[in-house]
Amino acid sequence: MARTTLSPPTLISSPVSDLKSLAAAARTCKACDLWKNATQTVFGEGSPDARIVFVGEQPGDREDLSGRPFVGPAGRLLDEALEAAGIDRKLVYVTNAVKHFKWVPDARGKRRIHKKPSYSEIAACRPWLDSELSALKPDVLVCLGATAAQALLGREFSVMRQRGRWIESPLARHVMATVHPSSILRAIDSDARKAQKQLFVSDLAKVAQIMRRIPKAA
Repeated sequence: MARTTLSPPTLISSPVSDLKSLAAAARTCKACDLWKNATQTVFGEGSPDARIVFVGEQPGDREDLSGRPFVGPAGRLLDEALEAAGIDRKLVYVTNAVKHFKWVPDARGKRRIHKKPSYSEIAACRPWLDSELSALKPDVLVCLGATAAQALLGREFSVMRQRGRWIESPLARHVMATVHPSSILRAIDSDARKAQKQLFVSDLAKVAQIMRRIPKAA
């Protein structure tokens, strides 16, 4: 059977209806093969009036089962960091560069282990992400981790060298990249996790700071 490649619908109305129509269309996307092993498409979620958009790599196991982004352990850490930085999660939009969970079974076949998406899979999903950003027109865009940053800012972009810095980009007025919260969870011990989380909060505090300087839309 031939692969079905769907294009995002044209955005012509309000962010609310645009995002709903995008999410509905993405549910049946087969632009790459990731849909075959995923439970469902996991589209972005958040306020249609969000002024900040966070982009991660892809949904994880919990997200794949629930159909919602950033609801697993990494999502909880993001929630904690947002609160510590003074950013209300209800006022942001969270999404991923890839909308299906890519995984391989562990040695015993009982757990699904995250596998990094390929550049072709990222490219296949890029129209959905572009359409989300077009609908939202955020003031601030934050890339979480190397996959999201390289997908949006170029394959040579290094999060480790450029994290926490404001980057000029046509994607939003203010663009930043930082680590993905899942990398903090993989730290070798609790002290390392605490230190890495503090750095993450410091990056997000820069977002909160610049948001206080940007006038709210009328």
